[in-house]
Amino acid sequence: MASRSHGKYRRSRSTASNSQAVKSVSHVYRDVNSQRAAVYSDYESYDIRWSGQEKYEIIRKIGRGKYSEVFEGVDMSTNSLVVIKILKPVKKKKIKREIKILQNLRDGPNIIQLLDCVRDPNSKTPSLIFEHVNNTDYSR
Repeated sequence: MASRSHGKYRRSRSTASNSQAVKSVSHVYRDVNSQRAAVYSDYESYDIRWSGQEKYEIIRKIGRGKYSEVFEGVDMSTNSLVVIKILKPVKKKKIKREIKILQNLRDGPNIIQLLDCVRDPNSKTPSLIFEHVNNTDYSR
């Protein structure tokens, strides 16, 4: 079986004489879920604690994607910059999964911190509040 190493990943390829499936394994986090309690990865039964959105104000739009629009904003209680990700209508399961993953990865290297989860009281539109990080836009 031929194998090739790509950074932290190792991929095994099948050949004509060997019909094993392609397997990709992270060398850093490959066993993380098996080493933790089931509640660590059980996002379906996770109960989201929603806050009110009153203390956040949108400044300008900074991006968009298939499932959300992203804005630069300010936390009016601390006068600090934040990023506000307003989620488009999706299944609750997807929202729970994203929040649970972000909370599990909190304080990890190169992970943007999820600060708050808020919901509009009338439309029930969910938004995620993240720390603001200065960046360079290389696309321009």
